[in-house]
This record gives sequence, C-alpha cells and structure tokens, in this order.
Amino acid sequence: MSKEYPPLTYKEVTQILKNLGFILRDKKGTSHEQWVKETDKFYKVTVDYPKSPFSQDLISYTARQAGISKKEFYKALSK
Repeated sequence: MSKEYPPLTYKEVTQILKNLGFILRDKKGTSHEQWVKETDKFYKVTVDYPKSPFSQDLISYTARQAGISKKEFYKALSK
C-alpha cells in the first residue's frame, strides 16, 4: 500500500467523480453504477459499490475510464 495512493472508499470515488463533473445515470438493478460526462468527448465510468475499498488496479482503470491519470484522479478528491 502506497502513502501517495491509499485505497479509496466508494464515497471518495463518487466524490472525485462529482468533482470532475460526472453525473450518475439511473441504476438498472445491479450493484454497478454508471457515471457519465460529456464534453468534447463522452466518458463513462463504471463503479461497483461492493468492491470498496478499491484496489490500485481498479482505481487506475477507473481513472482511465474518466480520461485522466491516477495522479489527477487522486488530486480531484481535494477539489
């Protein structure tokens, strides 16, 4: 576990997505949530609530889905 990149909880991940301008789509009866953002490009991030706290691999994958680096993803938590 890295001090620079600690595990993130569901609440932290969703706060990051909100800070980045993503909005939650209506749920379809699963534990997976879809967060979307449309700028010059369309971004869709899938968050699986039961996976919290999220592993570093999952955080990296989520950041890529959001179109940013893991470092930028963590930085967005403090916005």
